[in-house]
Amino acid sequence: MKQLASAVTALSLAASVLAQADQGLRITRHGSQPSAPGPAQNFTGSVRVDTPFSADAPGRVGGALVTFEPGARTAWHTHPLGQTLIVTQGVGLVQRWGGPVQEIRPGDVVWIPPHEKHWHGATPDIAMAHVAIAEQLDGKAVEWMEKVSDAQYGPARATPAKGPQ
Repeated sequence: MKQLASAVTALSLAASVLAQADQGLRITRHGSQPSAPGPAQNFTGSVRVDTPFSADAPGRVGGALVTFEPGARTAWHTHPLGQTLIVTQGVGLVQRWGGPVQEIRPGDVVWIPPHEKHWHGATPDIAMAHVAIAEQLDGKAVEWMEKVSDAQYGPARATPAKGPQ
């Protein structure tokens, strides 16, 4: 009888856990969300944006896998709560306003502080992809600004990536 009571308790606990998981756990299957081109007003060149996640309230984090073809880049922009980039493929460039252009490579993690005007994209000859993660503040995660001109991008010579700093 004790074993039956233990089994019933275990089954009841498992059913409760499964019921909670059905309400809270969500799996977005790879390929279930459509890709979209990066909007021309915010990007130069060929850019593909896959947006696999965004938090439900009260959460406020969202993310995208952004793929830049050679020469493609974002416009200048800021994020109210900052942004994290995780480079997954290729070779890219990132620059904060007034700072040097820096090279980024797979495995690099870039933190851009809140309200820091910056851009990022591929090198002129090599495509680049990164995961971009940012939080919303008052429903907004990014403030888009002017495009990075060809003169700003073209002559840029990236500072090679260095080890831990």
